[in-house]
Amino acid sequence: MKQSLVGLVVFGLVAFAQAAPFVDAMRGPTPITATTAPPRLGNQVNDDHRLKRNYSHQPPVIPHRIDGYQVDKNFNKCLDCHAREKTAFSQASPVSETHYMDRKGAVLRHISTRRYFCKQCHVAQENVPLLVGNGFRGDPADAAPATKK
Repeated sequence: MKQSLVGLVVFGLVAFAQAAPFVDAMRGPTPITATTAPPRLGNQVNDDHRLKRNYSHQPPVIPHRIDGYQVDKNFNKCLDCHAREKTAFSQASPVSETHYMDRKGAVLRHISTRRYFCKQCHVAQENVPLLVGNGFRGDPADAAPATKK
């Protein structure tokens, strides 16, 4: 009984999809069932202005271009400036001390392997129009202040 009901629902959805293809407002007239190319990016913000965080423990966004940066198991370009021992010269924000800790909280002399790939958490910004409205407002008491480098 249950299987026949599921089969009937699936059949109905397939028939409906073929009769009137779904269209998503962000995809424009392209049906959801069709493949689209992602929009080209390339206008990264490059002003070195550190943005205010919206909540505690939010990873800071990257305020400069990073295209072409090598970050792999052999080399991390970000550490050329952001490693703690290089920030006096580079004037970049140092990597957080939490990045030098292992899972048990022991302090390491090098970046923890679980924090080594920066772009897992930190993202560059693009000057693109919003696709959907966003009314999110972070808690002012929770956010770190914006600073100028």
